[in-house]
Amino acid sequence: MTHLRKTMIEELDRRNYSESTKRVYVQTIEDLARHFKRPPDQLEPAHIRQYQAHLFRDRKLASNTVNQRTGALRFFFITVLKRSWSIADTPYPKRNFRLPKVLSQQQVGRLIESATTPFYRIILMTLYATGLRRAELAQLKVSDIDSERMVIHVKGGKGHKDREVMLSPKLLDELRLHWCNLRRKPKTWLFPGNRWHTAEHPIDTKVVWHACREAAVRAGLGTEVHPHTLRHCFATHLLEAGADLRTIQLLLGHRDLEETTIYLHISNLRLSKTASPLDGLALTAGSKSNEPSDQH
Repeated sequence: MTHLRKTMIEELDRRNYSESTKRVYVQTIEDLARHFKRPPDQLEPAHIRQYQAHLFRDRKLASNTVNQRTGALRFFFITVLKRSWSIADTPYPKRNFRLPKVLSQQQVGRLIESATTPFYRIILMTLYATGLRRAELAQLKVSDIDSERMVIHVKGGKGHKDREVMLSPKLLDELRLHWCNLRRKPKTWLFPGNRWHTAEHPIDTKVVWHACREAAVRAGLGTEVHPHTLRHCFATHLLEAGADLRTIQLLLGHRDLEETTIYLHISNLRLSKTASPLDGLALTAGSKSNEPSDQH
């Protein structure tokens, strides 16, 4: 597996795949080998079909997750092993369309105030104020905060694309306070790693996840609130405040505007302003004329 792993990583690097994608792809092939207790280059299409069914039937993985695993399988067998491979042998599963969970602004406030540490609190504030993905937040540098133009530079986001998001004056004040309270002033990373936040490397994305999970439990919001929930809240609350979809698309770094239109489905303001067709009917209130008679 060592040689195959090295070759796969080299092929992923040549195509400039993101670190998170490389990690998932390599882990998928390692998991495939463990599942069948055989080297992955000894497996055939029949094994792949069994593995896909196993992911759905036994592990109960979501279709989007299995889609990503399928991409890893195709990459390995076609690009790494150079095998002729029928796409029909590894079909992408049908995606489920589910609306994301969105909190009200009051609930977001409770979430932030329920952070277990000041460091976790500034992480949650930054997530909500910017709509960043947790990996993007973890990689923020001190130099990315542009207080003159009041923007934050997001470098190397999803798809290796740079963009800018607004810098809230309230967030800027909180970031300055956060910086002043650190034992050792960071020269590079805005959110340094290790327990005392003094490391020369950024925090792990798991730290961002734990910050959100612990605050959600303390705030009584359940366990289904995660960092991406705040990204959905950011977009939905902007839409409800009057921002247009194109602006939100640019702020989120979506490649396609269609990705952004999902927030039209979950905006309470738009739903509440849309009248039901029932309201257009001229009906008599509480009419009893059509009630069935008790007489036989």
